[in-house]
Amino acid sequence: MSVWLPGAPCTPRGCVDPTATAAAVPLAVLRLAVVGLVLAAGIALLPLGRWIPAGAVRRWCRWIVRAAGVRVSFTGAAAPAGGLLLVANHISWLDVPLLAAVRPAHMLAKSEVRRWPVAGALAARGGVLFIDRARLRALPDTVAALAGVLRGGAAVAAFPEGSTWCGRAQGTFRRAVFQAALDAGVPVQPVRIRYRNPRGGAATAAAFVGDDTLIASLWRVASARGVTAEVEVRAPIPPGRHGDRRALARAAQPEAAAGRGSSDHG
Repeated sequence: MSVWLPGAPCTPRGCVDPTATAAAVPLAVLRLAVVGLVLAAGIALLPLGRWIPAGAVRRWCRWIVRAAGVRVSFTGAAAPAGGLLLVANHISWLDVPLLAAVRPAHMLAKSEVRRWPVAGALAARGGVLFIDRARLRALPDTVAALAGVLRGGAAVAAFPEGSTWCGRAQGTFRRAVFQAALDAGVPVQPVRIRYRNPRGGAATAAAFVGDDTLIASLWRVASARGVTAEVEVRAPIPPGRHGDRRALARAAQPEAAAGRGSSDHG
């Protein structure tokens, strides 16, 4: 099996708590309409992307999540300037704007995302780096391309688990993407993302797992109440601290799985 093609045991039926009720329909429709408006504004501004301040991009990413009805809490270290590999655990499509809200970056995504309606075209125009995980022979060229982006001073954001999990469990960080950080000599910054319900437990409504469809996941998130996304940004791992990608991946994974700290709700 390709290192880009891991799997998770999570499925919508087995792991995701139902949320939709008749009373939630009007609110869900309103939320999705607002999400559409926020996305449309971002698409309209894409041609001006290089001139838009990073702070404005981060706020726009937060607005996408807030528009879906999810509260946002960020805590922890600031992302440094220059080449940087951001790595996080992976639960939901919401992880993408949340990670971009830490620092705008070239997102690493599976090639199937390019075929998603609307979202695929937006991702391609927004600088997403697409990976064909089924082609093991392409891996060295992929790593070299990522290293080139990092050497150029940009940030790359990746989900090294390679698959989404429901939030109650977590996968193993795959090593390949960490080789790009080693080759480019840039720091790695782990990020932990969690979704909480009002009782403090895992809000599995946010999970996008198994054979879930994007439309079904969008509706489930918009129908849910009281979901909070907690984003804990861990301290960067400096270049040179770990000599090989295996050690670097092992160092980053527990940081991305660390306990939560204090929150700043947005």
